[in-house]
Amino acid sequence: MATTDSAAKFDPARAAEYGQQSRIALAGYDACHELAACVLAAALREGGGDGASAHRRILVAGAGGMANEILVAGRLEPDWRFTAVDPSPPMLELAMAQVHAAGLDARTEWIPGRVDDLMQGRLFDAATLIGVLHHVPGDGDKRALLRSIAAHLPPKAPLVLACNHQPYASQPLLLAAWGERWRLAGAGPAEVSAKLGKILQGAEPPVSEEAVAGLLADAGFGQPLRFFSSLFWGAWVTRREAE
Repeated sequence: MATTDSAAKFDPARAAEYGQQSRIALAGYDACHELAACVLAAALREGGGDGASAHRRILVAGAGGMANEILVAGRLEPDWRFTAVDPSPPMLELAMAQVHAAGLDARTEWIPGRVDDLMQGRLFDAATLIGVLHHVPGDGDKRALLRSIAAHLPPKAPLVLACNHQPYASQPLLLAAWGERWRLAGAGPAEVSAKLGKILQGAEPPVSEEAVAGLLADAGFGQPLRFFSSLFWGAWVTRREAE
């Protein structure tokens, strides 16, 4: 989930409540992950044959947390193998526990660190970056992360990207609806305020969907196709362009 210096805010306490927070903060959390796996499988199968069923190698960047990228895709495609990268030890430990409980240990490689820590020249068939980009400060660091992922993908390999976009203060109605999600889950006014404050802590979403496309283009990816949206959240699929 976390990358670069933003990993520090995902301490053990925040990691422990991450699963519940995610499902309340993102309406459609499970549906998004299911669609992400299905879109990735369809993208790998494009061109005919049984390509998605082959022994594909998937890079899961920012894998810490509930590891749903691995759990859902692993259930859909039993021959896929995953390399999970995350710099936050508490979040990575949480993900490892989820993967172990699902019996997917043998199909998952764990890299405590950043995508840059992968061996130079190592390539994957596809990648995911879900719930990460809005935690990365500044467009420069966002581009650097996307370029690091691009460096490990051959031309035409798909990337599924999902993150919040638009500054939260720019959409007060959506921000208020976010708070109502917590109230619907039983939170009182003080807890709603605290939850919103934690969501806003250190987050810096891309300013628009067009900005997401621009960041991807700068990193060597093609025009993204959005397949999911929920309040500030969006999910897209794109492909690595030829050098």
